[in-house]
Amino acid sequence: MIRLWKKWLIAGFMMSLLAGISLSPVQAETNDVTLSDEQITEMKTLQQELVEKEKTIINKYVEYGVLTEEKGKKILEHLDKKYKMLEENKFVPMWDHKHHHKKDKE
Repeated sequence: MIRLWKKWLIAGFMMSLLAGISLSPVQAETNDVTLSDEQITEMKTLQQELVEKEKTIINKYVEYGVLTEEKGKKILEHLDKKYKMLEENKFVPMWDHKHHHKKDKE
């Protein structure tokens, strides 16, 4: 019973972590934002550290049996894709372009 409780706790933590990962980046207020080379370098370093830490966490979940290897691989691929998008956008987040909320239009 305790073991099942621990798995649910870990799964809940993982889901909140993943939700936080996907919600944490904020779209830039305007499309005209350009970071300086120094800012890009700093953001690149921070984002690389974040992605490596996230990968470590996902690999531990796979190791502990919370995630299947297939699911872990999928999440890792998604993290790489998100990082590549950031890099292509010179580390200015643009993820919310496909999400249009009614309150944003008002």
